[in-house]
Amino acid sequence: MTDTTSAPSAVRAAGAVAARITGTVRIVGTGLLGASIGHALRAKGVDVVLSDTSPAQQRLAIDYGAGRAPAEGDAPVLIVVAVPPDVTADVIQAELERFPEAVVTDVASVKLEPFRELSARGVDLRRYIGSHPLAGRERGGAISARADLFIGRPWVVCRDEETSAADLSLVEALALDVGAAPLEMTPEEHDRSVALTSHVPQVVASLLAGRLAEAEEGALRLAGQGVRDTTRIAASAPELWVQILGANAAPVVEILDALAADLREVSDALRAPDAPGARRAVAEAISHGNDGVERLPGKHGQNRRFESLVVMVDDTPGQLGRLFGELGELGVNVEDLRLEHSPGAQFGLAEISVDPAALHGAISGLTERGWRIAGNTND
Repeated sequence: MTDTTSAPSAVRAAGAVAARITGTVRIVGTGLLGASIGHALRAKGVDVVLSDTSPAQQRLAIDYGAGRAPAEGDAPVLIVVAVPPDVTADVIQAELERFPEAVVTDVASVKLEPFRELSARGVDLRRYIGSHPLAGRERGGAISARADLFIGRPWVVCRDEETSAADLSLVEALALDVGAAPLEMTPEEHDRSVALTSHVPQVVASLLAGRLAEAEEGALRLAGQGVRDTTRIAASAPELWVQILGANAAPVVEILDALAADLREVSDALRAPDAPGARRAVAEAISHGNDGVERLPGKHGQNRRFESLVVMVDDTPGQLGRLFGELGELGVNVEDLRLEHSPGAQFGLAEISVDPAALHGAISGLTERGWRIAGNTND
């Protein structure tokens, strides 16, 4: 087993930027989020204690270096609860009672229900501040944890009128130490927001992917990047999402009902596509989607649109590295990248997003260097 006990001092010796948090951080729950927080804090030299109801999961996270085992006399200044939604309130209450000097936060994806449940129990919540990092991966568990999981991602912090400035600053320090961007919201604002941007997209992706389960093999061979993009998050754990959706049911239902009405309007138009107004209804639905995409923050939070070029890349080692290197030589910054493999072919398609001003130079420069641009007239 790897010895990780000296990792914090080793990181300090390597010249890591000092952490804002001073003192021990206790993390309860060593899945993807809990272990990733542990890795990120230890990279800053923070003393991290890991606790989990599963001894095997806890030992695995410790073996991977996300923190150490609890010890007699531990006095954490901050406790991070990273457990499934159906036990979040219970664990928050237990940690508040066990460590009366610590601030307790949680990273559950629903904020209002645990707050209401704890309030109904009469729990003193002055040292509790709900929070939620908007980060994750399709794979879970300590084995998938990464120290860079939260870099540049929003981290919602839910304060109330009883939250002290010192306690609030501690939770915000946690977000900043792991590389996230803290953002204050009320629990109600948070739950309405994630219903639209996370929970309903999960339902829609899962329902669409479910249509593929009974599709003919011939149809699946035609699958392109569009269906892969819209179903990517469908590979999620049903047990977890039953809990999340149940805990945030009201705002999710409201959005799903509105979406169902939109779908009905389009389907009615397509039942009689030559009827007066039918084409307009379809066009306006697509156009309204354009408006929504325009509002999504892009790279570095900018509301900017980029142009795309599609480059054919041979399926051999080093080709992507060469492509990026030559784009760099051309002075072209890659804003985004999507890869799509061509079924049965020994090449893939790299869709590269660039600043519109750089598009022509990128196409001409890559073409001169022998790259094939899909759809380019010079190809």
